[in-house]
Amino acid sequence: MNIKQAKDEIRHTVQAYLTKDALGDYAIPVVRQRPILLIGPPGIGKTAIMSQVARECGVALVSYTITHHTRQSAIGLPFIEKKNFGGKEYSITEYTMSEIVASIYEKMEATGLKEGILFIDEINCVSETLAPTMLQFLQGKTFGNHQIPEGWVIVTAGNPPEYNQSVREFDIVTLDRVKRINVEENYPVWKTYAYENHIHSAILSYLDIKKENFYQIETTVDGKEIVTARGWEDLSRLMQVYEQLDIPVDESVILQYIQNRRIAKDFANYLDLYKKYQTDYDVDAVVQGNVKPSSIDRIQKASFDEKLSVINLLISKLTAAFTEVFDKDQYVRDLYEILKELKFVLGRAPKDGSRTAAILSEKAEQVEEELKLNKERGLYDASKLLSMKLILKTLEQYRQQLVKDNRLDPDEAFAFIKASFAKDTEERKQLIQTAAAYLENAFAFMESAFGESQEMVIFITELNANKYCARFIRDNGSAKYDRYNKSLLFDEKRENLLRDIGEASEFAAFLD
Repeated sequence: MNIKQAKDEIRHTVQAYLTKDALGDYAIPVVRQRPILLIGPPGIGKTAIMSQVARECGVALVSYTITHHTRQSAIGLPFIEKKNFGGKEYSITEYTMSEIVASIYEKMEATGLKEGILFIDEINCVSETLAPTMLQFLQGKTFGNHQIPEGWVIVTAGNPPEYNQSVREFDIVTLDRVKRINVEENYPVWKTYAYENHIHSAILSYLDIKKENFYQIETTVDGKEIVTARGWEDLSRLMQVYEQLDIPVDESVILQYIQNRRIAKDFANYLDLYKKYQTDYDVDAVVQGNVKPSSIDRIQKASFDEKLSVINLLISKLTAAFTEVFDKDQYVRDLYEILKELKFVLGRAPKDGSRTAAILSEKAEQVEEELKLNKERGLYDASKLLSMKLILKTLEQYRQQLVKDNRLDPDEAFAFIKASFAKDTEERKQLIQTAAAYLENAFAFMESAFGESQEMVIFITELNANKYCARFIRDNGSAKYDRYNKSLLFDEKRENLLRDIGEASEFAAFLD
């Protein structure tokens, strides 16, 4: 199965293992809760999906790469204990608690979450001295003498032997005690993840054309040549920062991440072309509605690869605008909930303003504590983290401005806060209007260049595959998208495109 299917299966397993019966006992007894063994090639996202599963299930996560551990850190250190048997004292060897088991209790203490996932990576690549301990762990759910706490689901991962010479095959007894999931690389599935995580558009455009270069591990006369999803993602992050710093990304830089000389060179050449297309077609001008007739004429005569590259440039520009809307929307909604609480507290505050500044400080402290806790729990995604950090900054700005202006009367203070929030909602509205105009102009370019052709099908398909594009269209609608989606693609029922009317009314009432 692919990595998305594996993630869904792991999530379903965690949900099943943590389901309780009417008496409060686990519906599947702990002894029948087989550890999950995820086997797949390196760098396809096995580790990345674990934090997503934990967040979606609302449980804690403790991760270890077991090859970094010794037998002592895994099972604990020995010490001599005195015990009495049959009236006679004996010296016996016991073990301190395993570092791994201790970290589970520490995570429970830090997060308040009593259930979670213990993820052990590279489990079939351990040293010879640690191998028996791993077998005991899989068979008995213990490290040394210490049991994994109830409510903690064991998920392990490893590589097939063809990818790692250090792999140790498990015996039949062990395999009969695990839930084995085999996973393979899959570019279309990774692309959905790539959109969500803002992988550089040049990489996606290149891999759309050269899908066979997405993942390769082979042995040549020059040694191992490695191209993985992890490599593309790490290269993407570097490229984005290098662009900010105006540092060139050439073949030598690419080869540090895409460790296949042929593919690195090929991508380096494509990257030069991609940047040229960006300039030649002036994509910024296209989404703003300023299309040169020469651009239409050129793209109609261009090769398919060039057409596909320009379409990806358009999608990238739209994604940036839609992501800005997404993040602003998250911020406005989160801030709205906090301001509702502030309105209530300020409404009961002394009219002399003696508590106003303190109330804002206390609210900021509460938000900061919740942010710290939920970050530790892994329950916030990147957009939520950004939103809460911005809200902390906003609350402090409110407090400083109110003190500076001496507007500490609770009613005056909240009037100022409400006016500031109104500006945020107006900015959100403007971002939506800008993004909607970009989408309309992109459609106009596509219509002029291609009409109802396969290129338009590709454009619609990319909009559907991209989380930020799909979310924006769902919430704000697009007549042209609806038209082409129905005429060019399968006429399937889509999600409701309108935002909950009550939600919008609630915002309006808050501002009145």
